[in-house]
Amino acid sequence: MLAPLPVLSAPPVAPIPAPPVSGPLTIWPYQARFQQAAQAMAEGIFNALDDDLAPQVTLIGIPAAQGRSEEDVVCLEPADCGLDFQHFGQIMARGREMQDSYAWAPADREQLTEETIRKRFQGVGLRMATQEALDAVGGKSQYFAGWPILVGRFYVVTVLQLNRKALKIHQSLHPDRYYTDGKPVAPSLVLAAVLRFQEECVKALTEPEPGSGMLVRPRETDELVRAAGKLLMDTPAQALGISPATAKLFATCNTISSLRYEGAEGIGKLLLARRRHPNLEEVFALTCPTPLTDYRAVRKLLEMTTPDVSLLADGENVYALGRLVGTYDASREDLFMINFVTHYAWEFQHDGKVLMRSHYGQPSLPRPRLNRLQFRKDLRRIFELTDPIKVERLWDVVVEASRQKHGTLVVVTTEALAEADRLKLQCTLIEPVPLTPLITRLVTAIDGAVLVDPDSYCYSIGVILDGKASGHGTSTRGARYNSAIRYVESSPYPCMAIVVSEDGLVDVITKDNLAERE
Repeated sequence: MLAPLPVLSAPPVAPIPAPPVSGPLTIWPYQARFQQAAQAMAEGIFNALDDDLAPQVTLIGIPAAQGRSEEDVVCLEPADCGLDFQHFGQIMARGREMQDSYAWAPADREQLTEETIRKRFQGVGLRMATQEALDAVGGKSQYFAGWPILVGRFYVVTVLQLNRKALKIHQSLHPDRYYTDGKPVAPSLVLAAVLRFQEECVKALTEPEPGSGMLVRPRETDELVRAAGKLLMDTPAQALGISPATAKLFATCNTISSLRYEGAEGIGKLLLARRRHPNLEEVFALTCPTPLTDYRAVRKLLEMTTPDVSLLADGENVYALGRLVGTYDASREDLFMINFVTHYAWEFQHDGKVLMRSHYGQPSLPRPRLNRLQFRKDLRRIFELTDPIKVERLWDVVVEASRQKHGTLVVVTTEALAEADRLKLQCTLIEPVPLTPLITRLVTAIDGAVLVDPDSYCYSIGVILDGKASGHGTSTRGARYNSAIRYVESSPYPCMAIVVSEDGLVDVITKDNLAERE
């Protein structure tokens, strides 16, 4: 008979210590992690919109019982944030002044306790006072104060700063619009993203251990950018006097743009305005207006539109076909346009300016089709090409390719001839020919890439590119864009790829700008 095995006791498990805090003041043990996670989230959101926004996240602490000389407004994380706190003196008192002058009453006030209402007003005042102090700092950055959350004996405010110059480039509506509960309505996609970012930070700060969960359960960047797009599309609904929650314009436009009619993609315009707007003329009206949520019916009506005749909708129903007349007063901000560009791609416009583009349900900022100066710099850096005649010839090729309606891909490489021979089984070889605008228009009309050398000589067309997969691709872009990234990153030769998407976007991909994303 076997002897019984001895019972072994497990060694005691030592508790995991809280991570050290890098800042000069410790309010809670995870404040450094919170700032790092918030910084990573901000970089994901705003770099996806515009790399030049250069987001920076700072945590500041405002003593709840301000007035003691040893407890001033402090920078929690990072310790060397560089903020000038001379404008933050007596900020609690300033917050009380501002909350008293703020004429906001919650729609659900009767359902809230007096304590909840008091805390909400206090938060409004403190946030406004903090924003006022941040505005006085000035400099190259624009600061955005988040909602103050009481942690220990300090109110913690998440401050986001963006490059002021890059921020001004992007189109925006007037900022002074609010929901019925007092929350601001987003006037631009960037500011919508700011609001969504701040909401995520507030949710994380109200968790039992702020900062520990943000690293474990981060929201995807694409999801947050989509949430910002939804928020921006509340603005035209609010301007037209309809409930944003009922209108759901972002989802509605995405669905309509995704539908085909007898195999054809939806192209046309939808004007959003109240009926009998002074700048709209009805060509003919519908006896029974069609709800925007009747997606297939709206898609069918879209077939009747022309370059100057659009569908007219009040935010809830399509009521007529009509056209723009007279001179629109842009300060009214009560006439908007949805431009259905191609399949699953549309633009949100006001006064002829694009505020947001959506491609396969993913919002983006409008970008210039091509930057001539940057293109020249890329040629000089990658190929050491400075001959103005050769540079101009390549520029003409790229400009003509960018006009290709169905998109295209042009690859410029020093070894275009050798690459054409290597990929001969997955391309169409042609006799070397210098590309002209006419030849460019012809060779970019078919699927596949066009291989060109820095002298503008083309060696093969319809090329199926190869290359190793990398972490720089994105599921929100098509196969053309992602194959260009794989090829450029894998190529042992100097090269660049010009990707023209069906929705009109033009991306110049080089190894340098791929490295900058890391």
